[in-house]
Amino acid sequence: MPEPRDPAAPQRAASRQPTPPQPPEPEAPAAAAATPPEGVASEAGAALRTPEHPGSHVDAKATPALVLSCLGVVFGDIGTSPLYALRESLVHAHEHHMAETAVIGIVSMLFWTVVLIVTLKYVTLILRADNNGEGGTLSLVAKAQGALGRRAWWLYLIGIVGVSLFFGDAIITPAMSVMSAVEGMDLVVPGFGDWVVPVTLFIVIVLFWVQRSGTEAVSRLFGPVMLVWFGTMATLGALHLFDDARILQALNPLRAAGFIATNGFGALPVMGSVFLAVTGAEALYADMGHFGRSPVRVSWLAIVFPALTISYFGQGAMVLAHPETASNPFFLMAPGWFTLPLVLLATGATVIASQAVISGAFSVSQQAVQLGLLPRLEIQHTSDTQAGQIYMPKVNTLLMIGVCALVLAFGSSSALASAYGIAVTGDMVITSILAIIVFRFAWGWRWPVVLGIMLPILAIELVFFYANILKVPDGGYIPLMFAAVVITFMVVWMKGTQLIQQKLSAESVQIDFLAKKLSDSPPVIVPGTAVFLTADPALAPPALMHNLKHNRVLHERNFIVKVETAPRPVVAEADRLRIEQIAPRFWRVWLRFGYMEQPNVPRALAIAREHGHRFDIMSTSYFLNRRSLRVGKAHMMPLWASRLYAGMYRSASEPTNFYRLPSNRVVELGQQINI
Repeated sequence: MPEPRDPAAPQRAASRQPTPPQPPEPEAPAAAAATPPEGVASEAGAALRTPEHPGSHVDAKATPALVLSCLGVVFGDIGTSPLYALRESLVHAHEHHMAETAVIGIVSMLFWTVVLIVTLKYVTLILRADNNGEGGTLSLVAKAQGALGRRAWWLYLIGIVGVSLFFGDAIITPAMSVMSAVEGMDLVVPGFGDWVVPVTLFIVIVLFWVQRSGTEAVSRLFGPVMLVWFGTMATLGALHLFDDARILQALNPLRAAGFIATNGFGALPVMGSVFLAVTGAEALYADMGHFGRSPVRVSWLAIVFPALTISYFGQGAMVLAHPETASNPFFLMAPGWFTLPLVLLATGATVIASQAVISGAFSVSQQAVQLGLLPRLEIQHTSDTQAGQIYMPKVNTLLMIGVCALVLAFGSSSALASAYGIAVTGDMVITSILAIIVFRFAWGWRWPVVLGIMLPILAIELVFFYANILKVPDGGYIPLMFAAVVITFMVVWMKGTQLIQQKLSAESVQIDFLAKKLSDSPPVIVPGTAVFLTADPALAPPALMHNLKHNRVLHERNFIVKVETAPRPVVAEADRLRIEQIAPRFWRVWLRFGYMEQPNVPRALAIAREHGHRFDIMSTSYFLNRRSLRVGKAHMMPLWASRLYAGMYRSASEPTNFYRLPSNRVVELGQQINI
């Protein structure tokens, strides 16, 4: 539990040194009162030493039910990559007039890319780097910050870039996956190509539309459908595996190395498409908290990896024997009578893959809000039994608009493939950098061991990243532009929040000084309890000052409450609340929530009963400060940044809903701030 500020600090804060970015106190509308980035750094070490949070599945056994669930949530994206990975690689090989035997080198690259990046890096190593049972970029950032033991802004910015690239990937995956499946209908119904875009748009719009009602009921079908998908994929691959036995030479990594050496820079476009085989690998780490390490590993090693391997080798053997099938090797593996069922099954699998990415975007957005990277966003819980089932209307709308725009702009999965990969490779490079820090400083591995393992992987990822950078003119700029927009929003939000907090701190009175003055010379005392939410419990909240100035009354009991976000997913109830008395009638309270929890202030305050404080709902009032920003008056930031910040500020959700406050017990007091 973090220590409060020194109560002996000066009564005025005008001479205080600049503080790190902190969200302003909860008011309507404003930022979430979350721990600032530096707070993550300062507390992450403590988080690493705490016992695992209740409900963590990190050490869960690999039961058949969990393994089946993994197939439906974790492996949807990477499980649908055989639809287009080899096809796009062969397209680039044909454009560069490579020999037919180049198929062996390409399949070898596909196989060993999956082995090195997914099996070795993620399944073997990264899954061990959980943050109290949870994975994902932000979890790895928190763990790396704690491992360094100091505030590292550059590390936190790396995490922001990683999250931004994830959002770029989130708008491409549904468009790419669904379009590639729908295009298979052209093999069943000649001339269907003109309907690919309308049908894809219909499926995408329906997919995003159903998010509001939750996916709990349908998600039960995800696992079985994906099990059928992987079984079908492996069966089709096995049927063609010996069309040309030369394809087994692809098991030799020298064939991959030889392909690169023979073709030199000409191999880079092919490598950019080969990397499509591992898109979705980040999900193994990000979704670990839902299922645990063992179910994810067993699902990958026993089902997903063998099915992918057999599918790629079967496609490769078929293309070697029948070069004309290179135009769409996955669907052409199926006999004519099975093409339509396969297209329908592939469409279902791609919808499931898209659902996993959308759910991941909601989860990452919630974490970003809790960590103070974004303003409060409306979060709706769509399940009574699954805490992770959430719906965020604004995020959902933005993703839907982005996906539909990509479908209309590119018109085919082959064209969209150029935009795919950059976000994923960038995210993977960032994960490798963070992993090096964790392996060295958190796990205590020696530098030769860390670099011996991670440098080859990082070097491969950087080569793939460079290969994907070549796609920028053909559409690769899409995820980069989207990531740049997200980074701009986050940086402006953090900077504006920091400047406002500094401005308020310089103009505020120390709560210790004020409480002592009110104890010596109290105003009219009224019965009841007043709760003042604030970002800085050392200062008197503006709502308290306004209440004293305008109403000239003081409640019998006054609680100055700060809501903090801990650098771990879930905070145990025993660590939820800390309370100390400032003066007669005044107490200071710290409430801590994990970055994957929805703050519930009244429920957390109920724990104070153990400390002798009871919060009666009918006699407790929650005071919030409603601020309005006047842009361009104080020149705190460039005009465009001030306007952007003010727009984000106004779009934030109501704190009453965000903090689960009883709406009939909330009092809001206004304040204007020049920025």
